[in-house]
Amino acid sequence: MKHRIAAIPGDGIGKEVVPEGMRVLDAAGRRFGFEIEWTTFDWSCERYTETGRMMPEDGLDRLRPFEAIFLGAVGFPGVPDHVSLWGLLIPIRRGFHQYVNLRPVRLLKGVKSPLAGRGPADIDMLIVRENNEGEYSEIGGRLYRGTPEELAVQQSVFTRKGCDRIMRYAFERAMKRPRRHVTSATKSNGIIHSMPYWDERFAAIAREYPSVKTAQYHIDILTAHFVQHPDWFDVVVGSNLFGDILSDLGPAIAGSIGLAPGGNINPEKESPSMFEPVHGSAPDIAGKGVANPIAQIWTGAMMLEHLDHADAARAVVAAVERLVEEGKTLTRDLGGRASTSEVGQAIAGLL
Repeated sequence: MKHRIAAIPGDGIGKEVVPEGMRVLDAAGRRFGFEIEWTTFDWSCERYTETGRMMPEDGLDRLRPFEAIFLGAVGFPGVPDHVSLWGLLIPIRRGFHQYVNLRPVRLLKGVKSPLAGRGPADIDMLIVRENNEGEYSEIGGRLYRGTPEELAVQQSVFTRKGCDRIMRYAFERAMKRPRRHVTSATKSNGIIHSMPYWDERFAAIAREYPSVKTAQYHIDILTAHFVQHPDWFDVVVGSNLFGDILSDLGPAIAGSIGLAPGGNINPEKESPSMFEPVHGSAPDIAGKGVANPIAQIWTGAMMLEHLDHADAARAVVAAVERLVEEGKTLTRDLGGRASTSEVGQAIAGLL
Protein backbone atom coordinates (compact mmCIF):
# COMPACT_ATOMS: atom_id res chain seq x y z
CA MET A 1 0.00 0.00 0.00
CA LYS A 2 1.32 3.41 -0.96
CA HIS A 3 0.28 6.80 0.45
CA ARG A 4 0.94 10.11 -1.30
CA ILE A 5 1.90 12.72 1.28
CA ALA A 6 2.85 16.38 0.77
CA ALA A 7 5.69 17.56 3.02
CA ILE A 8 6.07 21.28 3.78
CA PRO A 9 9.07 21.79 6.08
CA GLY A 10 8.37 25.53 6.19
CA ASP A 11 10.61 27.75 8.27
CA GLY A 12 13.20 27.60 11.03
CA ILE A 13 13.37 24.28 12.86
CA GLY A 14 10.67 22.90 10.57
CA LYS A 15 13.43 22.20 8.07
CA GLU A 16 15.24 20.12 10.71
CA VAL A 17 12.41 18.22 12.37
CA VAL A 18 10.37 17.30 9.28
CA PRO A 19 13.15 15.10 7.82
CA GLU A 20 13.32 13.22 11.13
CA GLY A 21 9.57 12.74 11.10
CA MET A 22 9.80 11.40 7.56
CA ARG A 23 12.62 9.07 8.64
CA VAL A 24 10.49 7.58 11.43
CA LEU A 25 7.36 7.24 9.30
CA ASP A 26 9.36 5.48 6.59
CA ALA A 27 10.67 3.08 9.23
CA ALA A 28 7.11 2.46 10.43
CA GLY A 29 6.08 1.75 6.84
CA ARG A 30 8.81 -0.85 6.41
CA ARG A 31 7.69 -2.60 9.59
CA PHE A 32 3.94 -2.49 8.93
CA GLY A 33 3.85 -3.02 5.19
CA PHE A 34 3.07 0.35 3.62
CA GLU A 35 5.03 2.96 1.71
CA ILE A 36 4.92 6.74 1.78
CA GLU A 37 5.58 8.64 -1.42
CA TRP A 38 6.76 12.06 -0.29
CA THR A 39 6.52 15.24 -2.36
CA THR A 40 8.26 18.20 -0.72
CA PHE A 41 7.21 21.83 -1.25
CA ASP A 42 9.44 24.79 -0.37
CA TRP A 43 6.55 27.04 0.70
CA SER A 44 7.86 29.29 3.45
CA CYS A 45 8.80 32.80 4.53
CA GLU A 46 11.97 32.43 2.50
CA ARG A 47 9.84 31.87 -0.58
CA TYR A 48 7.75 34.90 0.40
CA THR A 49 10.80 37.17 0.44
CA GLU A 50 11.69 35.96 -3.05
CA THR A 51 8.26 35.86 -4.69
CA GLY A 52 5.87 37.85 -2.50
CA ARG A 53 3.77 34.74 -1.78
CA MET A 54 3.99 32.05 0.87
CA MET A 55 2.67 29.54 -1.66
CA PRO A 56 1.68 29.75 -5.34
CA GLU A 57 -1.78 30.95 -6.32
CA ASP A 58 -2.69 27.38 -7.25
CA GLY A 59 -1.25 25.97 -4.02
CA LEU A 60 -4.49 24.36 -2.85
CA ASP A 61 -5.00 22.72 -6.23
CA ARG A 62 -1.49 21.26 -6.00
CA LEU A 63 -2.17 19.86 -2.55
CA ARG A 64 -5.64 18.49 -3.24
CA PRO A 65 -4.54 15.13 -4.75
CA PHE A 66 -2.53 14.17 -1.66
CA GLU A 67 -3.93 12.08 1.17
CA ALA A 68 -2.41 14.30 3.85
CA ILE A 69 0.00 17.18 4.43
CA PHE A 70 2.97 16.92 6.80
CA LEU A 71 3.92 20.45 7.89
CA GLY A 72 6.83 21.63 10.01
CA ALA A 73 6.49 25.25 11.08
CA VAL A 74 5.70 28.64 9.60
CA GLY A 75 7.07 32.06 10.52
CA PHE A 76 10.41 33.82 10.52
CA PRO A 77 11.76 37.28 11.46
CA GLY A 78 11.34 39.77 8.64
CA VAL A 79 7.92 38.48 7.60
CA PRO A 80 4.99 39.67 9.76
CA ASP A 81 3.26 36.78 11.51
CA HIS A 82 -0.15 37.65 10.08
CA VAL A 83 1.36 37.49 6.58
CA SER A 84 2.88 34.04 7.06
CA LEU A 85 -0.20 32.67 8.81
CA TRP A 86 -2.79 34.01 6.38
CA GLY A 87 -0.57 33.23 3.41
CA LEU A 88 -0.24 29.51 4.09
CA LEU A 89 -1.76 27.88 7.17
CA ILE A 90 -5.20 29.45 7.26
CA PRO A 91 -5.93 29.08 3.53
CA ILE A 92 -5.09 25.37 3.82
CA ARG A 93 -7.14 24.87 6.99
CA ARG A 94 -10.17 26.60 5.51
CA GLY A 95 -9.83 25.59 1.89
CA PHE A 96 -9.79 21.92 2.89
CA HIS A 97 -12.40 22.29 5.67
CA GLN A 98 -9.98 21.13 8.35
CA TYR A 99 -12.40 22.22 11.02
CA VAL A 100 -10.89 20.13 13.82
CA ASN A 101 -7.61 21.13 15.39
CA LEU A 102 -6.72 18.17 17.61
CA ARG A 103 -3.91 18.50 20.12
CA PRO A 104 -3.15 15.70 22.60
CA VAL A 105 -1.51 16.73 25.88
CA ARG A 106 0.26 14.02 27.88
CA LEU A 107 2.95 14.01 30.52
CA LEU A 108 5.26 11.18 29.49
CA LYS A 109 7.17 9.02 31.92
CA GLY A 110 10.66 10.44 32.25
CA VAL A 111 9.55 14.05 31.73
CA LYS A 112 9.26 16.39 34.68
CA SER A 113 6.26 18.69 34.76
CA PRO A 114 6.84 22.24 36.02
CA LEU A 115 3.85 21.58 38.28
CA ALA A 116 5.04 20.24 41.62
CA GLY A 117 4.03 16.71 42.46
CA ARG A 118 2.32 15.93 39.15
CA GLY A 119 2.92 12.66 37.30
CA PRO A 120 1.75 11.02 34.04
CA ALA A 121 -1.58 9.96 35.55
CA ASP A 122 -2.43 13.62 36.23
CA ILE A 123 -1.96 15.08 32.73
CA ASP A 124 -3.62 13.22 29.87
CA MET A 125 -6.11 15.22 27.83
CA LEU A 126 -7.25 16.01 24.31
CA ILE A 127 -7.77 19.62 23.32
CA VAL A 128 -10.29 19.97 20.50
CA ARG A 129 -10.10 23.41 18.91
CA GLU A 130 -12.59 24.79 16.40
CA ASN A 131 -10.41 25.56 13.41
CA ASN A 132 -12.40 27.31 10.69
CA GLU A 133 -14.41 30.17 12.20
CA GLY A 134 -14.85 31.79 15.62
CA GLU A 135 -12.59 34.69 16.47
CA TYR A 136 -10.21 34.11 13.55
CA SER A 137 -12.43 35.47 10.79
CA GLU A 138 -11.47 37.75 7.94
CA ILE A 139 -14.46 40.00 8.55
CA GLY A 140 -13.47 43.47 9.68
CA GLY A 141 -11.11 46.25 8.76
CA ARG A 142 -9.52 49.53 9.68
CA LEU A 143 -10.59 53.10 9.04
CA TYR A 144 -8.87 56.47 9.26
CA ARG A 145 -5.37 55.06 9.49
CA GLY A 146 -2.84 57.34 11.08
CA THR A 147 -5.41 59.76 12.48
CA PRO A 148 -6.73 60.27 16.02
CA GLU A 149 -9.98 58.67 14.83
CA GLU A 150 -8.27 55.45 13.72
CA LEU A 151 -10.58 52.46 14.12
CA ALA A 152 -10.09 48.67 13.98
CA VAL A 153 -13.03 46.26 13.82
CA GLN A 154 -12.78 42.46 14.02
CA GLN A 155 -15.89 40.30 13.67
CA SER A 156 -16.21 36.86 15.28
CA VAL A 157 -18.33 34.24 13.51
CA PHE A 158 -20.10 31.40 15.31
CA THR A 159 -22.46 29.26 13.24
CA ARG A 160 -24.68 26.39 14.38
CA LYS A 161 -22.96 24.09 11.89
CA GLY A 162 -19.51 25.12 13.08
CA CYS A 163 -20.30 24.82 16.78
CA ASP A 164 -22.22 21.57 16.52
CA ARG A 165 -19.69 19.69 14.43
CA ILE A 166 -16.69 20.55 16.63
CA MET A 167 -18.61 19.76 19.81
CA ARG A 168 -19.95 16.51 18.40
CA TYR A 169 -16.38 15.55 17.40
CA ALA A 170 -15.24 16.23 20.99
CA PHE A 171 -18.00 14.05 22.43
CA GLU A 172 -17.23 11.25 19.98
CA ARG A 173 -13.58 11.31 21.06
CA ALA A 174 -14.62 11.28 24.70
CA MET A 175 -16.76 8.20 24.08
CA LYS A 176 -13.57 6.32 23.18
CA ARG A 177 -11.71 7.34 26.34
CA PRO A 178 -12.11 5.75 29.80
CA ARG A 179 -13.22 8.87 31.65
CA ARG A 180 -15.85 10.02 29.12
CA HIS A 181 -15.72 13.66 30.12
CA VAL A 182 -15.90 16.87 28.05
CA THR A 183 -15.12 20.37 29.29
CA SER A 184 -16.22 23.46 27.36
CA ALA A 185 -14.16 26.67 27.35
CA THR A 186 -16.37 29.76 27.33
CA LYS A 187 -16.55 33.42 28.34
CA SER A 188 -20.28 34.02 28.31
CA ASN A 189 -20.17 36.44 31.23
CA GLY A 190 -18.21 38.99 29.20
CA ILE A 191 -18.81 38.21 25.51
CA ILE A 192 -22.52 38.77 25.28
CA HIS A 193 -23.60 37.18 22.00
CA SER A 194 -21.24 34.53 20.66
CA MET A 195 -20.32 32.83 23.92
CA PRO A 196 -23.87 32.39 25.28
CA TYR A 197 -24.67 30.89 21.88
CA TRP A 198 -21.65 28.55 22.23
CA ASP A 199 -22.97 27.51 25.67
CA GLU A 200 -26.43 26.82 24.25
CA ARG A 201 -25.04 24.59 21.51
CA PHE A 202 -22.80 22.77 23.99
CA ALA A 203 -25.82 21.98 26.16
CA ALA A 204 -27.78 20.79 23.11
CA ILE A 205 -25.02 18.46 21.88
CA ALA A 206 -24.38 17.17 25.40
CA ARG A 207 -27.97 15.90 25.53
CA GLU A 208 -27.12 13.57 22.64
CA TYR A 209 -24.45 11.88 24.80
CA PRO A 210 -26.03 11.10 28.17
CA SER A 211 -23.17 8.78 29.17
CA VAL A 212 -20.59 11.59 28.88
CA LYS A 213 -20.07 13.87 31.87
CA THR A 214 -19.61 17.58 31.18
CA ALA A 215 -18.25 20.77 32.70
CA GLN A 216 -17.75 24.31 31.48
CA TYR A 217 -15.53 27.11 32.72
CA HIS A 218 -14.83 30.66 31.70
CA ILE A 219 -11.49 30.79 29.94
CA ASP A 220 -9.78 32.85 32.66
CA ILE A 221 -10.47 30.39 35.49
CA LEU A 222 -10.03 27.47 33.11
CA THR A 223 -6.40 28.42 32.51
CA ALA A 224 -5.93 28.56 36.28
CA HIS A 225 -7.49 25.10 36.66
CA PHE A 226 -5.14 23.75 33.97
CA VAL A 227 -2.26 24.68 36.27
CA GLN A 228 -3.83 23.83 39.62
CA HIS A 229 -5.98 20.83 38.68
CA PRO A 230 -4.81 19.30 35.37
CA ASP A 231 -6.21 15.95 36.51
CA TRP A 232 -9.74 17.32 36.15
CA PHE A 233 -9.55 17.33 32.35
CA ASP A 234 -10.12 14.65 29.72
CA VAL A 235 -11.43 16.20 26.48
CA VAL A 236 -11.56 20.00 26.30
CA VAL A 237 -13.41 21.76 23.48
CA GLY A 238 -12.96 25.43 22.70
CA SER A 239 -13.42 28.09 20.08
CA ASN A 240 -10.61 28.98 17.69
CA LEU A 241 -9.03 31.51 20.06
CA PHE A 242 -9.61 29.72 23.35
CA GLY A 243 -8.49 26.39 21.90
CA ASP A 244 -5.34 28.04 20.60
CA ILE A 245 -4.48 29.41 24.04
CA LEU A 246 -5.19 26.18 25.90
CA SER A 247 -3.23 24.03 23.45
CA ASP A 248 -0.06 26.01 24.20
CA LEU A 249 -0.64 26.01 27.94
CA GLY A 250 -1.29 22.27 27.95
CA PRO A 251 2.10 21.22 26.57
CA ALA A 252 3.81 23.71 28.87
CA ILE A 253 2.45 21.93 31.95
CA ALA A 254 3.33 18.59 30.31
CA GLY A 255 7.02 19.47 30.30
CA SER A 256 7.89 20.82 26.86
CA ILE A 257 6.17 22.25 23.83
CA GLY A 258 8.75 20.23 21.90
CA LEU A 259 6.64 17.15 22.72
CA ALA A 260 3.28 18.52 21.53
CA PRO A 261 1.73 17.03 18.37
CA GLY A 262 -1.23 18.40 16.45
CA GLY A 263 -3.52 17.80 13.52
CA ASN A 264 -5.78 19.95 11.35
CA ILE A 265 -8.37 17.36 10.45
CA ASN A 266 -11.18 17.00 7.95
CA PRO A 267 -12.90 14.05 9.65
CA GLU A 268 -14.95 13.15 6.59
CA LYS A 269 -11.73 12.84 4.52
CA GLU A 270 -13.31 14.85 1.71
CA SER A 271 -10.08 16.86 1.57
CA PRO A 272 -6.54 16.21 2.80
CA SER A 273 -5.86 16.83 6.47
CA MET A 274 -2.72 18.61 7.63
CA PHE A 275 -0.56 17.48 10.52
CA GLU A 276 1.75 19.94 12.27
CA PRO A 277 3.34 20.13 15.72
CA VAL A 278 2.19 22.79 18.16
CA HIS A 279 5.59 24.46 18.40
CA GLY A 280 6.56 27.27 16.06
CA SER A 281 9.62 27.80 13.90
CA ALA A 282 11.87 28.74 16.87
CA PRO A 283 14.23 30.99 14.90
CA ASP A 284 16.46 31.41 17.97
CA ILE A 285 17.64 27.80 17.71
CA ALA A 286 17.08 27.18 14.00
CA GLY A 287 20.05 25.68 12.17
CA LYS A 288 21.80 24.53 15.34
CA GLY A 289 20.62 20.91 15.23
CA VAL A 290 19.27 21.04 18.77
CA ALA A 291 15.51 21.19 18.13
CA ASN A 292 13.40 18.42 19.61
CA PRO A 293 11.85 16.38 16.75
CA ILE A 294 9.50 14.37 18.99
CA ALA A 295 6.51 16.66 18.43
CA GLN A 296 6.92 16.28 14.68
CA ILE A 297 7.33 12.51 15.00
CA TRP A 298 4.30 12.20 17.28
CA THR A 299 2.39 14.36 14.80
CA GLY A 300 3.35 11.78 12.19
CA ALA A 301 1.80 9.09 14.36
CA MET A 302 -1.45 11.08 14.34
CA MET A 303 -1.23 11.15 10.55
CA LEU A 304 -0.77 7.38 10.43
CA GLU A 305 -3.86 6.92 12.57
CA HIS A 306 -5.80 9.18 10.19
CA LEU A 307 -4.56 7.00 7.30
CA ASP A 308 -5.97 3.91 9.06
CA HIS A 309 -2.65 2.54 10.26
CA ALA A 310 -3.55 2.41 13.94
CA ASP A 311 -0.98 -0.29 14.75
CA ALA A 312 1.83 1.71 13.18
CA ALA A 313 0.69 4.85 14.97
CA ARG A 314 0.74 3.08 18.32
CA ALA A 315 4.21 1.69 17.59
CA VAL A 316 5.58 5.17 16.85
CA VAL A 317 4.11 6.56 20.07
CA ALA A 318 5.46 3.57 22.01
CA ALA A 319 8.93 4.21 20.58
CA VAL A 320 8.70 7.85 21.66
CA GLU A 321 7.57 6.82 25.14
CA ARG A 322 10.42 4.33 25.48
CA LEU A 323 13.05 6.81 24.32
CA VAL A 324 11.85 9.50 26.71
CA GLU A 325 11.52 7.14 29.67
CA GLU A 326 15.01 5.72 29.13
CA GLY A 327 16.39 9.27 29.03
CA LYS A 328 19.56 8.40 27.13
CA THR A 329 18.91 10.21 23.85
CA LEU A 330 17.16 13.49 24.54
CA THR A 331 17.50 17.04 23.30
CA ARG A 332 18.38 19.97 25.54
CA ASP A 333 14.81 20.98 26.33
CA LEU A 334 14.44 17.63 28.10
CA GLY A 335 17.78 17.80 29.87
CA GLY A 336 19.80 15.82 27.32
CA ARG A 337 22.58 16.60 24.85
CA ALA A 338 21.46 14.72 21.74
CA SER A 339 21.02 16.40 18.38
CA THR A 340 17.84 16.55 16.36
CA SER A 341 19.02 13.83 13.99
CA GLU A 342 20.27 11.58 16.80
CA VAL A 343 16.80 11.56 18.36
CA GLY A 344 15.17 10.82 15.01
CA GLN A 345 17.57 7.99 14.30
CA ALA A 346 17.06 6.53 17.77
CA ILE A 347 13.27 6.46 17.44
CA ALA A 348 13.49 4.97 13.95
CA GLY A 349 15.82 2.34 15.35
CA LEU A 350 13.35 1.42 18.09
CA LEU A 351 10.79 0.65 15.39
